[in-house]
Amino acid sequence: MADQLRELIDVNFLEYASYVIKERAIPHVNDGLKPVQRRILHTMFEVEDGKFNKVANVVGRCMQYHPHGDASIFAALVNLANKELFIDKQGNFGNIYTGDSASAARYIECRLTPMAKETMFNKEITEFVPSYDGRNKEPVTLPAKLPVILLQGAEGIAVGMSTSILPHNFLEVLDAQIAYLEGREFKLLPDFPTGGTIDARDYNDGNGKVKVRAKIDVPDDKHLLIKEIPYGTTTEKLITSIENAIKKGRIKVNAIQDYTAEEVEIELSLPRGIYADQVIEALYAFTDCEISHSLQMTLIMDDEKPHVLSVSEVLRYNTDKLLNDLRREFEIELGKLRDNLHFKTLEQIFIENRIYKNIEEQETYEKVVQAVHDGFVPFQDQLIRELTDEDVERLLQIRIKRISRFDINKSRREIQEILARIDEVNKLLADMVTTTINYIVALRDKYGKGRERKTRIKEIEEVSRKEVAIQDLKLGYDRKTGYIGTEVKTKNFVPCSQFHKILVVTEKYYKVIQVPEKLYIKERILYVDKVDKDLVFNCVYREQTSGVGFMKRFRVDKFIMEKEYSFLPEENCKILLFQTDPAPRFKVYYPLKARARVTEEEFDLSEQLVKGVSARGNRISTKPIVDLEILKKERGAAEPKPPTEDAEPS
Repeated sequence: MADQLRELIDVNFLEYASYVIKERAIPHVNDGLKPVQRRILHTMFEVEDGKFNKVANVVGRCMQYHPHGDASIFAALVNLANKELFIDKQGNFGNIYTGDSASAARYIECRLTPMAKETMFNKEITEFVPSYDGRNKEPVTLPAKLPVILLQGAEGIAVGMSTSILPHNFLEVLDAQIAYLEGREFKLLPDFPTGGTIDARDYNDGNGKVKVRAKIDVPDDKHLLIKEIPYGTTTEKLITSIENAIKKGRIKVNAIQDYTAEEVEIELSLPRGIYADQVIEALYAFTDCEISHSLQMTLIMDDEKPHVLSVSEVLRYNTDKLLNDLRREFEIELGKLRDNLHFKTLEQIFIENRIYKNIEEQETYEKVVQAVHDGFVPFQDQLIRELTDEDVERLLQIRIKRISRFDINKSRREIQEILARIDEVNKLLADMVTTTINYIVALRDKYGKGRERKTRIKEIEEVSRKEVAIQDLKLGYDRKTGYIGTEVKTKNFVPCSQFHKILVVTEKYYKVIQVPEKLYIKERILYVDKVDKDLVFNCVYREQTSGVGFMKRFRVDKFIMEKEYSFLPEENCKILLFQTDPAPRFKVYYPLKARARVTEEEFDLSEQLVKGVSARGNRISTKPIVDLEILKKERGAAEPKPPTEDAEPS
């Protein structure tokens, strides 16, 4: 029973996963559409008469192809219409900037755009299959003559996989197709209807990631204007993210005014003491003014399986498909022209030579057909192909009225026009690369107006959150009590934000911690401040057993949070000097002994190399050190001694 149940679950889950991948979430590479989008466009083509149709009617009619209900069809139609490629809109279809939803389906109307009718449909080269209930026929894919998936992008989550494809610029995509056909290099980068700025260094031909930023204008020092928003967000979400950042104290803004209508316009008013240049970077760091997109171009291929492709591969595939589709259309047209020429020739011979007179005395239909065949025997060399019974049947259906009014000269002109078109089509088929390039150029010239790039391409520098965060916290430290934290009230404090890491150095160890509210440090505190991996520390210490002194310079550039590290070789070493750069000059005193020639000596710590924090350092002398004093830069002039244990740190 367990094995049977396992097999049942495996089979059913596989069928479910395959259905979701192929029939709902992942678009097909041929036409760049998901099934619901394809069914919507097919339905609209069926009812197309040049006039607007109620969206509710289109949705209702589409349900005969799509088994998932009207809500999913309506949402997909609105989304497809807002791409502004294939559907003309009339009424409120929502707002891509604000995120406002569309009006009810019964109030808004739609129809196919001229570009959709020209580039997306041709029943003669479309493969049809039965719909889900078997009552109708629907296309497997539409014969799209554009790389639709690159133009409008796609988002989809299936079982065990997903797809995330960004839209590209219409003119640039067509130019890239021309470049490919001409054998030149090409490169495509995303372009968004919402504008903004994109950093595409890691785009990886559609399978990497990008950063997108809003466009922020500075009319004056106290106001900011957000004029374009990142793709994938709305003004409502953007304002919410700004409000959350304000509540958390990450940025300071007095008021937010949203004037967005046909264009984005969000005004930020800044409080006293805060200026525009201080806030812009924080907006990018803490709000949706900068967002990232991780991308993966997963598409269904002709083998009905999902594949991960690149932008370049998709463009080459769709361009090759366009060339083949155009060839098929011209071959079909050529066949129709030859058929038309054949019948026009038959008709001309049939009427001019009065072959129809041969049938007047025939008694049976078979003899009538045979009489027509016999009448064409003298004209076999003028025929395009052999005369068939079907041709005869068609000739016999010509009415007497048409025969009596037959215009020989007009017929000959029509035949010449057909012959001229046949020659033209043959020339087009002889050089399909040039034919395809000319077709793409015609599309670009016809539909490219107003589709210029909206998104600027720029390398965006990484914004450090801790650098742009408002340092509204005061980390106090009290050497007498050993407490440090934001709740410690003392005159000694470090301005910081919640994103900073704090380095604490005591006489025994150092460690890096998050900003605490209140923390007790048992050992004497030597240093408290924000982590700076470039900062150099200067230290002089004395071994307790021998009294010999050592000096060292080091940086704290590697650490694990909350872990204690020793920077002295022995536990009982006594620190005589500890301060940051600039490195001081100091004097040490040795014991006064009989016949001792040297009882004091000066050193300059700046002459020491900066080594690792765990290095022992350089020995000052073999003599024990009695005392130490810091000197001013002028040789021989002494500075006050370092603070004692009971004094506050400098």
